[in-house]
Amino acid sequence: MSKILKPKDIPEEEFILSGTRACSGCGLSLAYRFALKALGKNTIITVPASCSTVLHGMYPCAAVNLPMLNTAFESTGASASGIRAALNILGKKDITVLAWAGDGGTTDIGIQSLSGAAERGTDIIYACYDNEAYMNTGTQRSGSTPFGAYTTTTPSGKKQRRKNMPKIMAAHGIPYVATANAVYPIDLFQKFRRAKDEFKGDTRYIHIFSPCPPGWGFEPQDLIKIGKLGTETGIWDLYEIINGKFTLNNITMKIVQGKIKRKPVVDYFRAQKRFNTLSNNAIRRIQEEIDKKFQEYENSFA
Repeated sequence: MSKILKPKDIPEEEFILSGTRACSGCGLSLAYRFALKALGKNTIITVPASCSTVLHGMYPCAAVNLPMLNTAFESTGASASGIRAALNILGKKDITVLAWAGDGGTTDIGIQSLSGAAERGTDIIYACYDNEAYMNTGTQRSGSTPFGAYTTTTPSGKKQRRKNMPKIMAAHGIPYVATANAVYPIDLFQKFRRAKDEFKGDTRYIHIFSPCPPGWGFEPQDLIKIGKLGTETGIWDLYEIINGKFTLNNITMKIVQGKIKRKPVVDYFRAQKRFNTLSNNAIRRIQEEIDKKFQEYENSFA
């Protein structure tokens, strides 16, 4: 990634109005705020059924100061494709189309229309804010819910691994795939700005780690702590895949380079009630997997 921005480089203009209906300590609202700052006023957003719909509020009002279209759960990729086609017909190719969806509407219900848009190379930015369950409808498990996590449909902990959606999108051959974390807003801002400015004309995909206090079982004031632990333990890595080339960045690269010491995964798991049923043996196995992953990173990048 190019030079890291400083806080003074972030535009002051706000596109999310005060008084949204998001929960206190919501990772989504923090990520959304900085994504819109990066994309700017020439942006049209489409959003499926999700926590973002709640954040926006009820018709005829909306909590974003940008054009925004609500769509059905399964059709975000198609909705964004339609908006892009209409703008192209009108000759308005300078407007960015942002598809902004949760993990349920991306990894599960919406994967077909997203895959179709990527296969066509549709000129959109698709962002998945991943709070790792269907939070808007009562915390049911999604394809992105991690192993061992409590949800209302996995009361003893999920038994399956999560989907690796960024790698699925990279397999489509699109030019830009990135991961981000809501609690590292400058890194997130820079990735959205890069997707907008450097890869226009094709599908770009950004997958955002978005901690959720009520769904994950932590206090709202601990949002930043939980979000940082996700990356500092190696649970959620920060990287970009540019034209097929995988590159680590930000905190993850610093860990690999030995500039920051990686924290044990138990710190992350025991800070959230949703992992109360996760056994010590399971945590030990997960730690071993992450240790192996970072050994591979060190062999490739250190």
